[in-house]
Amino acid sequence: MTNLRKANGRLIVSIKAQWVMVKSVHLFLRIKDKPMIVCIAEKPSVGREIAAVLGATKAYKGYMEGNGYQVTWTFGHLCALKEPHDYAPEWKRWSISSLPMIPLRFGIKLIDSDSIREQFGTIERLVHEADMVVNCGDAGQEGELIQRWVLQKTGCTCPVRRLWISSLTEESIREGFARLRDSEEFHSLYEAGLARAIGDWLLGMNATRLYTLRFGGNRQVLSIGRVQTPTLALIVRRQHEIEHFTPEVYWEVKTIYRDTVFNATKGRFSSIEDARREVEVVAGSPFAVTSVATKKGRELPPRLFDLTGLQVECNKRFAMTADATLRTIQSLYEKKITTYPRVDTTYLSDDVFEKVPNILQGLSDYTLLTAPLRSSKLKKSKKVFDNSKITDHHAIIPTGQPSHGMSEDERRVFDLVARRFIAVFYPDCIFSQTTVLGQAAKVEFKTTGKQILEPGWRTVFTDPQTDDDGENKDEEKKLPIFSEGESGVHTPEVQEKTTQPPKFYTEATLLRAMETAGKSVKDEELRDALKENGIGRPSTRAAIIETLFKRNYIYKEKKNLKATPTGMSLIATIDYELLKSAELTGQWEYKLRRIERGDYSAADFINELKVLLTHLIPNVLKSNSSVLLSEPIPAASPAPGKKKKADKPMQKQLDLTCPVCGKGIIVRGREAFGCNAFREGCTFRLPYSEYPASLSDNELVDLLSSQKGH
Repeated sequence: MTNLRKANGRLIVSIKAQWVMVKSVHLFLRIKDKPMIVCIAEKPSVGREIAAVLGATKAYKGYMEGNGYQVTWTFGHLCALKEPHDYAPEWKRWSISSLPMIPLRFGIKLIDSDSIREQFGTIERLVHEADMVVNCGDAGQEGELIQRWVLQKTGCTCPVRRLWISSLTEESIREGFARLRDSEEFHSLYEAGLARAIGDWLLGMNATRLYTLRFGGNRQVLSIGRVQTPTLALIVRRQHEIEHFTPEVYWEVKTIYRDTVFNATKGRFSSIEDARREVEVVAGSPFAVTSVATKKGRELPPRLFDLTGLQVECNKRFAMTADATLRTIQSLYEKKITTYPRVDTTYLSDDVFEKVPNILQGLSDYTLLTAPLRSSKLKKSKKVFDNSKITDHHAIIPTGQPSHGMSEDERRVFDLVARRFIAVFYPDCIFSQTTVLGQAAKVEFKTTGKQILEPGWRTVFTDPQTDDDGENKDEEKKLPIFSEGESGVHTPEVQEKTTQPPKFYTEATLLRAMETAGKSVKDEELRDALKENGIGRPSTRAAIIETLFKRNYIYKEKKNLKATPTGMSLIATIDYELLKSAELTGQWEYKLRRIERGDYSAADFINELKVLLTHLIPNVLKSNSSVLLSEPIPAASPAPGKKKKADKPMQKQLDLTCPVCGKGIIVRGREAFGCNAFREGCTFRLPYSEYPASLSDNELVDLLSSQKGH
């Protein structure tokens, strides 16, 4: 009986097991009937926004799942180009003999971080089980590079589609998924990003080692970069101009008639005697108005913002750094309040026009300004909507989504974006320009005045608009009513003036200089024409400026950017002009844009840099230049009355995590930099025979960063 019960029990268990197995197979087949689509975003917050729209609501570690979708994310870059020693062990040591370092084939590797390895493992597993992958990275060059490297590292073999959107609103995400694009459409975008990364590696790695070994004096790392060095050169050149500027005194003749200042048309006088003689000539004669001419003019609304324009305006108005502005507008984008920020156009695409009424309706804090627009038919201007002026994305504009919960910086930046957007739909500003000519003893005088007749778009702004130098460009000068032929008493005088040196760069004016490769340009049309030859990309310029601060090459005095002695000496040391030429760097940027468009070869761009390196090294080695080094780090002195023990290695613990094990802390030993986790098996070691023992903590950070291709 007992045996029978046992047999029946085994039979029941067996039947249950088979039933479970059948159900599992059935469930698997049912799931596979609906293909699994894996979406990869660039950061967790964006991934969760996309997941919510797609219905992927079940949360797992590192991804969301539901409705046939798995939505995961990167943390920005998960992969980077390999370091020199990954290609050749002998390249680990800094030596002239190993230069130039030019790998036969560039490769990528995971960034050494536990969290990155874990997230990559999640992505890799999901991709291998996917029927299709959707690249949901930032819709730009860097976003494309980040995603392609990750997919390359996973060994992805399934079809890949591209989500290409300009805002993170639900509407935009749904529209984007309804018209997913073929990944191959963006291959040239990836090639441009890859060429940029390889170009920066080639020049940065080789030139940094070359100049450090040749001029660093075993004391400091001299960081050289394809973009950072020409940018530093702009600041240093301007500083030289200011320091070597010789002011010149000159004199102007003016006269006051009816409380209005008239200027002599002869212009400047080089001597006070000549100016005084001119005054004596006119003093005894009455002043007569010879001409009064008034003409109407139109002033167009200011352009919509691209990223550089927004950074410039925020720096002028709020003293915000370029980096702070980028972080703020990026946050507004992720909150769905504004559109994609990393753009270099001030135009909108034609398809945005039909969305404008809804956007205006959504700007609830600006109802007084939007009311006139909502009650009349909007005009579609070519000055605002032009598909031919757009590559990847349109200008930065509001989305019309609720704008609650903003920080003070976000509120100020959003206000600028919103008012610009509203203003472009307002009428032009109508003004009158009056020119009055006068004469005394046949000496001609002139004055001009401006009067606003119809403010138009100016009513949108609470304060005057300024130009790139921060000067008021809305200033009115009202004149009394003058009649041709009238005359009367006047008061001539001589005014002494002095020529002024150029102004130091601020972040605002430096950004404009980077945009135009150092050319001083105020005309917007001409500036647009020069954008393709700018230094860096809009998305990278803030980081370049921050890098110069971090490396102690520049500092800020009030709003002025000034070069440190090290920064000035470094530029003086580089007598190979191509490394610090803004114009040449602008040409490189233009070629990268051509790669993006598909009409220039990435291989040609990289080969061009390889040729430059072969010329650079012998030129630098025979150079007689020198660099002003920073003060060496003083050695620790023993306490009074105590002797330092020679037999005990001196160790100073640094606030730097070991790049090899990721757990230990870097220490200064007697013969090398090392890791305090060496007893646990960590092999990190930088001997002083190869690396300067006196490197500061910051310089050591720079050294480790440069070895990683930064």
